[in-house]
Amino acid sequence: MRKNYERQCEDDSNQKTPVKNMAIRGPLIVAGTFFAGVGIIGIFLPILPTTPFLLLAAWCYTRSSKRFYNWLINNKLFGKYIKDYREHKGVPLKVKIISISFLWTTILFSATLIVTAPFLKIILITIAICATVYIQSIRTLK
Repeated sequence: MRKNYERQCEDDSNQKTPVKNMAIRGPLIVAGTFFAGVGIIGIFLPILPTTPFLLLAAWCYTRSSKRFYNWLINNKLFGKYIKDYREHKGVPLKVKIISISFLWTTILFSATLIVTAPFLKIILITIAICATVYIQSIRTLK
C-alpha cells in the first residue's frame, strides 16, 4: 500500500521541485501549515472560507515540501477538491454555491454592520463581485 501512495504522489504533474534554500523553505512550510490550519478550521466555522486557504497551503507546500504537499492533496476530507482544482478539472457545483453564498453573506454583513466608511464598503463589494466572477469562471465538475 505504501508503494501505491508513493507512486500516486510522484505522478502529480503540478508538483514543482521545492526550493533548496532553507531560509525560503522554512517560512513557506510555516505559512502552508498556518493556511492549512485556518482552512481546516473553516470546515467547521461557516463564516471562514476553506478552499482559498487550502489552495494557499498547497501553493506554499508545492514550493517547500513534497511530504506536506502530498499529505494535503491525499487528505480524505479535502484532498480531492484541491487536486481537481490544480489539475483544472473543476469544482463541484455545490462547492461553488456554498462559496458564493458565504462570500456574499460575510461581505454584506461586514459592509452593512461593521464598516462605516463608504469607500471601504465599495472595496468590499468590488472584491465580492470579482470573487464571484472568478468562482463562476471555474469549470464545474460533474
